[in-house]
Amino acid sequence: MRLRPRTSRVVAGVALACCALLVGACGAADRGAVSEGALQERDPYGGDPAAEGTPKPGGTLLLGMDREIVSFDPTVQNSNMAATAVYDSLMKLTPDGKAEPYLARSMETTDGGTTWVLALRPAVTFSDGTPLDANAVIVNTQRHIDKVSSPAHAFAERITSMRAVDPLTVEFVLDGPFGDFPVVFAQPITYGSLGLIVSPAALQRYGDDIGRHPVGAGPFTFTEWVPDSRTVLTKNPSYWQEGKPYLDALEFRPLPDTETRYASIENGDVDVVFGGYNQELVRAGQNPNLRVYYGPGNAGEYLYFNFTGPPFDDRRMREALIRSLDLKALAASQYSGRLVAATSLFTESSPYHTAAASEAWPAYDPERAKQLIAEYRADGGNPDFTFKTTQTRVPFGEFLQAQMAAVGIDVQLQFYDLAQFSSSVVQSNDFQLTTWIGTFDSPFPGVTRLLHTGGNTNYGKYSNPRVDALLDEAAATSDPAVRTNAYQQVETLVGQDLAMAWFSRSYLSTITKPEVKGVDRYVSRDMFYATTWLDRDTAR
Repeated sequence: MRLRPRTSRVVAGVALACCALLVGACGAADRGAVSEGALQERDPYGGDPAAEGTPKPGGTLLLGMDREIVSFDPTVQNSNMAATAVYDSLMKLTPDGKAEPYLARSMETTDGGTTWVLALRPAVTFSDGTPLDANAVIVNTQRHIDKVSSPAHAFAERITSMRAVDPLTVEFVLDGPFGDFPVVFAQPITYGSLGLIVSPAALQRYGDDIGRHPVGAGPFTFTEWVPDSRTVLTKNPSYWQEGKPYLDALEFRPLPDTETRYASIENGDVDVVFGGYNQELVRAGQNPNLRVYYGPGNAGEYLYFNFTGPPFDDRRMREALIRSLDLKALAASQYSGRLVAATSLFTESSPYHTAAASEAWPAYDPERAKQLIAEYRADGGNPDFTFKTTQTRVPFGEFLQAQMAAVGIDVQLQFYDLAQFSSSVVQSNDFQLTTWIGTFDSPFPGVTRLLHTGGNTNYGKYSNPRVDALLDEAAATSDPAVRTNAYQQVETLVGQDLAMAWFSRSYLSTITKPEVKGVDRYVSRDMFYATTWLDRDTAR
């Protein structure tokens, strides 16, 4: 672990002076001013097939990832942008967060959400010739039930029984109503999915090593994986969608350094990059030789408060921190003036968002912050704290340190290598305040994971029994109106509690060369590759 000690007061002073200049030049921060320069949504779910012409077959698509793949095993927690190319997904999320059949034919409840019947398409086979049938679904689901560490275990363990009604039909009986059950068959591998099905024959052959020998029913088959170099997938000749995929192959390359990744797409070394940061998104949007797919998504970039100890177990200190952050200065100094400000759990275009939640969010007000801090000190509290984040967020850490110094709080900074940060700091709950980035297409299970007591991404240990009850109600109901009302109440309550310090939406993007067509994606960047094609005469 590389640990950077507390930044010197000289650096902090310089940062503070810079912030003061920015504020003086731009005036007091104001939400309208920040939003005027914000990045705008651009084809968040992919391109328009009708406007892109007739797909051309052939070619190898080169894709730059922001991290190396950990495993192709759906029961292993990791971010894997190639997973859907090998497996496809039984269900697929729509832009409004619902799940519709994809590799499956249908999924319906017979009794208000406790019993679900999944019907599969006929004549679909895995790339090894094994049929994708009811038995395959049951075998794969049982793996998530048996493996507690699976990111989909929490969904799978709600199944009390499952049986093959016939070779193409599975019946699931749950421990109670679960109206959002189809969504867990549409999730990306990162968030836990029951919809990525591995060939039972391959599971029997490779056992726990299936993560390096994946066999699915997706548009491409696994060919080669050279860690820290490339992963190659080849066209599946027995793919279930006739005439697809259009491409001959996909080659994924890990490019974790942001500058290197952007240079690779700008220079034409790759055709696609999965962007994660504001800087590359802004630059790509200004480059006429690149195309951008981007949607701000829900949640975004935020600060985790640790609710288990001081100073942020006290609401006054959480409010003081939020009121101390000048988003206008932050946008100018670190977001190219294009920060997409966040003042609520859900994005403004979400049906689960209410304007009242954003209006009630604490605005930048350093004088009010000082009052709250003084009250906290008067009650015997020490407002000074340590801020931990990654080596990639050093400027942000120094900005926050300067903003806190302006209201009388001394902040120590500690920076970690990205590889160590997640496990050593966030997942270990070893922080007072830290950064995180997370977005989701569907409110379930994203919000439950983030805000429910015991949620597996609720790293700050926030807990509100009323929020828990509303989240349970939203997941259980099959009534869209009840679900919407529950999530709107959740957004209001967590805003009142200041469960997290929202400050920016996400910048997860897909950046491509203009000849890349047929992009089909989630806001999380996960793609479906059957429709992708290259509009160029010479294939790589």
